[in-house]
Amino acid sequence: MQEKKITSFMDLNTWKEAHTLVLMIYRVTRLFPKTELFGLISQMRRAAVSVTSNIAEGFCRESYRGKIQFYAISRGSLTELQDQIIIARDVDYLVQHQYDQLMNHSILCHRLLNGLIKKTKYFSQHPKF
Repeated sequence: MQEKKITSFMDLNTWKEAHTLVLMIYRVTRLFPKTELFGLISQMRRAAVSVTSNIAEGFCRESYRGKIQFYAISRGSLTELQDQIIIARDVDYLVQHQYDQLMNHSILCHRLLNGLIKKTKYFSQHPKF
């Protein structure tokens, strides 16, 4: 079976899974107290969007170094989001199954981002001819 050629950031499995996480965050934060609109809701949504936005921006960078930099920023935003998911659980905005779904999906995204960074580093050291 031949792999589909990656021509857009939207073809990256890493971006697809991170986009799913963004949608999950938006859905769950709709249920948070309105007093959190400019607090945890805003922070979680911005961090989630930052993950996909930095993958997209990194994809279009010409140099491997630029790509890696934006993918690493994306990973930082994802780690920030994981912390916010823990906080949301600890202040009882998330029930356990919501927390588990969000955290498990964020861990999947983290693994995929690590793989994308590792693969990009490999290609930077072993350019194709």
